[in-house]
Amino acid sequence: MQASVGDRLLIHGRIVGQHDRTAEVIEVLGANGTPPYRVRFDDGHETLMSPGPDTVVRHFGTGE
Repeated sequence: MQASVGDRLLIHGRIVGQHDRTAEVIEVLGANGTPPYRVRFDDGHETLMSPGPDTVVRHFGTGE
């Protein structure tokens, strides 16, 4: 997985009834765009994250 500052991560809910969440990448701490990432969720919460297989990168400005 590779991401850049400004990209958004879409984290799919893992259990029935759990909604998908999105977070903006605000800092890339790994080499060449690899995790971990410092992210900010829509509610303002910030955390360090090493995304798992339930996460998709939406690259900024590409419409992906």
